[in-house]
Amino acid sequence: MEAFSHLIGAAFDQQQADADKAASAAASAGFAYGLAAIGPGIGIGYLVGKSVEAMARQPEAAGMVRTTMFLGIAFTEALALIGFVVFILIGL
Repeated sequence: MEAFSHLIGAAFDQQQADADKAASAAASAGFAYGLAAIGPGIGIGYLVGKSVEAMARQPEAAGMVRTTMFLGIAFTEALALIGFVVFILIGL
């Protein structure tokens, strides 16, 4: 009977270890995505602010500045999307 209780205890310990591993993976994934979203957020804010400043300074170049701004936003947002993919991969 004692051997049977050791088997149950070992199975429970393994199940608890798996649950701890899954919980730490989920927490790590959330932390990684949080850090990945901070950089693009700051970058896009800085980019748009400087673009508006440039358009106010030279209104005749507004079209070219706007196009460059949207390209910069797309490339900066790609970093957040890469962070989201890492979030999904770590979470699995």
